[in-house]
Amino acid sequence: MPKIALTNMQGANIGEIELSDGIFAVPMNEPVVHQVIVAQLANKRQGTQSALGRTEVAGGGRKPWRQKGTGRARQGSTRAPQWTHGGVVFAPKPRDYSKSVPRKVKRLAMKCALSAKVAGNEMIVLDALHFESPKTREMAKVLAALNATKKTLLVLPGKDETVSRVSGNIPGLTIAYVNTINVLDILKCDKFVVLKDAVAQIEEVYA
Repeated sequence: MPKIALTNMQGANIGEIELSDGIFAVPMNEPVVHQVIVAQLANKRQGTQSALGRTEVAGGGRKPWRQKGTGRARQGSTRAPQWTHGGVVFAPKPRDYSKSVPRKVKRLAMKCALSAKVAGNEMIVLDALHFESPKTREMAKVLAALNATKKTLLVLPGKDETVSRVSGNIPGLTIAYVNTINVLDILKCDKFVVLKDAVAQIEEVYA
């Protein structure tokens, strides 16, 4: 089983914690991770783009000039795509971009992402996180002690209004819960900070 240091709010190591091999020591499967990330990004698209084709633009019913004898190119409608205010060629229409991914594939991609953070020494297990006064500077001190001042994903075992309040104005810090973490957020963060209780929940969910 891989072991990782258990850290307190002051950035000091206070022990070690054993991680599950089946979740935090899985070899990277790039095709699976890529498939899940593509599906996640596609599912974020609204698909509400829309434009009018030449048959949908108002007007243009009359032929602009006669077919022959003017010296100009023949034209049938002023709503053809080459005209100003004409229709759009292959006009985009509302559509559904969502992609479905099998549950087993999603779980494997999540395990690969978690294992990648452990292998890259980018995962920090925090013993506890509590504040006597809800001040943003207190949270900033904790992140500085953990050397997590860039893109940081903080995973909590459950909703904590105090932590959410002190983290709201810190750039680069994202708060997530065990049931809201996803592969993309995990891989794009520089530091993956997880509370000890959240680690136990992750192992329970993905065991």
